[in-house]
Amino acid sequence: MIDKFVYWSARQQQIINPRLASGKQKILISSHRFYPSVGGIETVALIMAEELTKQGYNIKVITQTPVDQNHLTDFPFDIIRRPNLLQTLDLVRWCDLFLIHNSNSLRAAWPLLVIHKPAIVVHHGQYSPSKSLFAWQEPFKNRVLRRVENISVSHALAKQLNTPYTVVPNPYQDDLFFEMPEMERPLDLVFLGRLDHQKGLDLLFKALKLLQEQALTPRLTVIGTGILEKNFRRLAQDLGIGSQVHFVGEKTGLKLVHLLNDHRIMVVPSRPFEAFGIVALEGIACGCVVLGSAQGGLPEAIGPCGETFISEDVQDLAKKLSNLLHHPERLSEYRVHAQEYLLHFRRNRIAASYIAVVERVLNSVL
Repeated sequence: MIDKFVYWSARQQQIINPRLASGKQKILISSHRFYPSVGGIETVALIMAEELTKQGYNIKVITQTPVDQNHLTDFPFDIIRRPNLLQTLDLVRWCDLFLIHNSNSLRAAWPLLVIHKPAIVVHHGQYSPSKSLFAWQEPFKNRVLRRVENISVSHALAKQLNTPYTVVPNPYQDDLFFEMPEMERPLDLVFLGRLDHQKGLDLLFKALKLLQEQALTPRLTVIGTGILEKNFRRLAQDLGIGSQVHFVGEKTGLKLVHLLNDHRIMVVPSRPFEAFGIVALEGIACGCVVLGSAQGGLPEAIGPCGETFISEDVQDLAKKLSNLLHHPERLSEYRVHAQEYLLHFRRNRIAASYIAVVERVLNSVL
């Protein structure tokens, strides 16, 4: 699996870097959500903006995430929040390359209708047929994808793209997430993610109910917030597992790292379709063994550092959890692979892969 990813060596990076010393190449990154918003796409967009800036590119970011006075941070690149139409067009005219970090739509690509610019679309999710009344949207989407360079974050997602693509997996914040060997890991299970239907927390609750009937009562920490938080709190009580579940809200930075290091097993029960799963890398980096659903790109993210269960199968999830909880020696076996495996997803290595694609696109228009 790993050998199919597009990685470039340090020697190749040295070849690329001198040509960027002037900083003349201007890249506009579009990320619908961005810091301080929390999520996988936001993390990747932030890492790429930082890493490409380090490599000498002139970077600007446009986003729909408003400024947050509680999270004011200086970045080595400009962030233009909620630009109007004219500002967006001016920025696209300014850039040499338009890099679009999208989720499951191409709304950010509309300037390409009127301005011909080299562009890269990074695919982080499935596309669903548009329910819009505007019949031109689907043909436009198809035309854009054929015209631009396409990056897919996993092989599973790439199989769904009807266009040539390059697979570059998502990086994790290796400058933040790390294992603390001195931690005793007193806690059993941890869930980290948005509290919505797609992330599958209800499946995990139902699996805990099955384990309870087998006299197995592991504790679960739920990290995150979302639109269904009240529903999930109620569900835990209705299932009779409320005393086992601890909701701690959103955690970031070192507080999150310390909390993950307190746990032995991270559960990622996402429903289809999880394109990759940065959360799995964060858990692995903090010493957790990951149990995730066998769908989408999650198995590619988990690799040899955990197990998968049949997607949306509560019985199989409970069985896999029971096996891991009853056989703690298996956790040590999975952790052995972690450090070597994570090397493939370090930010500088993934940035080198992005640079390879960026340079190919820029060179094609010279």
